[in-house]
Amino acid sequence: MGSVKEGAAAVSPPRHIAIIMDGNGRWATRRGLPRTAGHAAGAETFRRIATRCNQLGVEYLTVYAFSTENWKRPAAEVDAIMGLLEKYLHEAIDSMRREGVRLRFFGDLSRLSPRLRALIDETDAISRTIAGGLQANICLNYGGRDEIVRAARRWAQTDDRAPLTEESLSAYMDSAGIPDPDLLIRPGGETRLSNFLLWQLAYAEFYFTDVLWPDFTAEDLDRAIAYYHGRDRRYGGVTDNA
Repeated sequence: MGSVKEGAAAVSPPRHIAIIMDGNGRWATRRGLPRTAGHAAGAETFRRIATRCNQLGVEYLTVYAFSTENWKRPAAEVDAIMGLLEKYLHEAIDSMRREGVRLRFFGDLSRLSPRLRALIDETDAISRTIAGGLQANICLNYGGRDEIVRAARRWAQTDDRAPLTEESLSAYMDSAGIPDPDLLIRPGGETRLSNFLLWQLAYAEFYFTDVLWPDFTAEDLDRAIAYYHGRDRRYGGVTDNA
């Protein structure tokens, strides 16, 4: 991963951070707990990291909460994850304005329960009343390939028959209107994207760590940001440091 410059996070944060929240199940298994306990711990970690991002002045935080492939997990685990999401949304509705945090959801939400979709609609409405602060994007029933296919279908259904370009297709992505992530963080020891933000991560810096997501702290976030500050971002071009 390269060297980490301690304290660099205090200089300026990336505008947009993406996180694959990995390791909840392993965290629980190592402690002799059910996997659902790991997801509960991971949800609390998300709260802490979102708070830290808001304090640092990060504008966008996008997290991988539930993939299109996660439906293959045991029904009890899926139900527990959805229950935690519902609990979080109820709490968020009470705190979003106070904390100045907006919520947005990426993914195919049609498979979610009507109750969850109603809560998501309510958080959307509240988010539109909040100016500034952190926007937390939660990827739910999300897959990067699926997002690209859905965007292409939406474009094909329009009356606009201008040539398809990267810019025009981006306007139909779940992330339309949001800058691409500057930094991807993946805890849990894996070093793959797992079908996350395949379109948007083209020029992001990647930071991998063996720390499991429930153990990921604000200090770990600061180290990831410090690593980001040590990178030379060329976007395919050449800089004086090349």
